[in-house]
Amino acid sequence: MLVAGATGVLGGAITAELIGRGARPALAGRDPSRLAAAARAHGSAPTALFDAYDPASCARAVHTAVAGLGGLDAVVTVFGSVAFGSVDEVGDEVAEHLTAVNFLAPAAFFRAALGVMGPGSLIAAVTGVVAERPQPGMADYSASKTALSAWLAAVRREARTAGVRVLELRPGHTDTGFADRPVAGSAPPMLAGADVDTVVAAMVDAMAADAELLRTSTDGAPSIERRAR
Repeated sequence: MLVAGATGVLGGAITAELIGRGARPALAGRDPSRLAAAARAHGSAPTALFDAYDPASCARAVHTAVAGLGGLDAVVTVFGSVAFGSVDEVGDEVAEHLTAVNFLAPAAFFRAALGVMGPGSLIAAVTGVVAERPQPGMADYSASKTALSAWLAAVRREARTAGVRVLELRPGHTDTGFADRPVAGSAPPMLAGADVDTVVAAMVDAMAADAELLRTSTDGAPSIERRAR
């Protein structure tokens, strides 16, 4: 399995959970030193550098993972950027950045993966609750995640004929510190996020099951759905 974004809090937790369940991961990230540290922490796993602004580097990371692992059964993207503020405050440059990182880069990973993976394989992406409930003060971030969600829904129908499963991971606010690192603006007051380990366990459960969507139920708990809504 290739974990793209493995140097982040969520990516690192997913990698550890996958290893605990017997998976062999390859790790992809942007920062060489953090990627090397992640590899040491996870049994000298194969690594690949990528830049979300360079779609060709995303495709190369897939092929590097194939070479390092001797094949590839799954790709999961766990990276992104967030911005806060009204649309006039955020501006076009930040909106372009969010689209590149949150939509076009994951799509580049998956285009390459679909070309090398066979029946029974999986592509999975973290979108988030904003993909179904866009929020004021986060319009461009919500739009970038909604675009990825729509892309996954269409690709899911295409990939079924090849036996490739498409999983959207759409958790609610999770306590990773992600909202504290915006590329623009400041996060509004938020309720406490969900526990990372609980969310990650549910995500990996969804990867192992014949599921298409993980979302947050009305009581705040992760809910795995066999068919995406």
